Amino acid sequence: MFLAHINSLQASIFSSLAILSLLLTFVMLGSHWLKNYVYAFAAQSWLIAALSASVGYFSGYRELYAIAVLTALFRGLVLPWLLMRIVSRLNVKREIHSVLQSSSSLVIGACVVMFAFVIANHMSRQQQGAAHVVILALTIMLSMKFLGFLMLSVRDEAVSQILALLVLENGIFLGSQILVPGMPLLIEIVILFDLLIVVACFGMLVRFLVVHAGTTSSRELNRLVG
Repeated sequence: MFLAHINSLQASIFSSLAILSLLLTFVMLGSHWLKNYVYAFAAQSWLIAALSASVGYFSGYRELYAIAVLTALFRGLVLPWLLMRIVSRLNVKREIHSVLQSSSSLVIGACVVMFAFVIANHMSRQQQGAAHVVILALTIMLSMKFLGFLMLSVRDEAVSQILALLVLENGIFLGSQILVPGMPLLIEIVILFDLLIVVACFGMLVRFLVVHAGTTSSRELNRLVG
């Protein structure tokens, strides 16, 4: 296994990039400005691209270089550009309605990370020197998934919910780069194009909300029920 043979420098690089990615999720969770969400997601995607390139360099999986380039291009440039176009066209600058205040969301987010750490600690069965990297990767992967679900639950703006789904998927992608670096390139390419389809579909949903409900809040979807 690749992680069984990494040294302290490699472990530090992987850990630093993964932790910074998690911190950017908290930036999205603690802010109500939609542009901050997009910028944080773009920066997070670039960090994940750097992580892919680093793992490819140290592990010998050269296909990870291609994945890093595609991640930086699609996640770091194309998707943020599409989202910024949606935000600009809708002229919606911030999240107006939310179930929780930013401070409460951050506290719950911190509790979620601790819960994810407990789960990751029980899931890890590796006893080598890289065990802490495995635990960290699992913790951050689970944390970003849980935080993505939290953002879906407490945010109403359609753009916020798009980004919540993208953060959730980023968590899975980040964990796979560390834990399963040999994942086939074709699968990664399919995932990237699926994200483009998701954003395009949500863009159509947002336009539908504006035309038929006069708002971009997903709360108005309740009017379509029954």
